[in-house]
Amino acid sequence: MIELAVTLSFTLLSLALVIAFIRLALGPTLPDRVVALELMASLTVAFIGVYAVASERGAFLDVAMVLALTAFLAAVGFSRYLEKRGYRDD
Repeated sequence: MIELAVTLSFTLLSLALVIAFIRLALGPTLPDRVVALELMASLTVAFIGVYAVASERGAFLDVAMVLALTAFLAAVGFSRYLEKRGYRDD
C-alpha cells in the first residue's frame, strides 16, 4: 500500500513540476515567474520528502530543510528587490 502511495505522490509531484515550469516559461510578468520558481522549490522539497519516506533514510529530510530555507531566503530577497525597485509590468 505504501508503494502505491509513493508512486502516486511521485507522479502527481512530477506533473505539478511540469505545470509550474510551463508557468515559469510563459508567465506574463516577473513576479509570476518568481512565484512559479518558488512553487518549483516547494515541490522539490516535497519530492525529497517523499523520497526520504520511500528510501527510509532520514538524512534526506535535512537536505529538504536546507532547500526550503534557501528558497525562503531567496523569496524574501526578491521581494525586497521588487519593493525597492517598485512594481511595474514587464
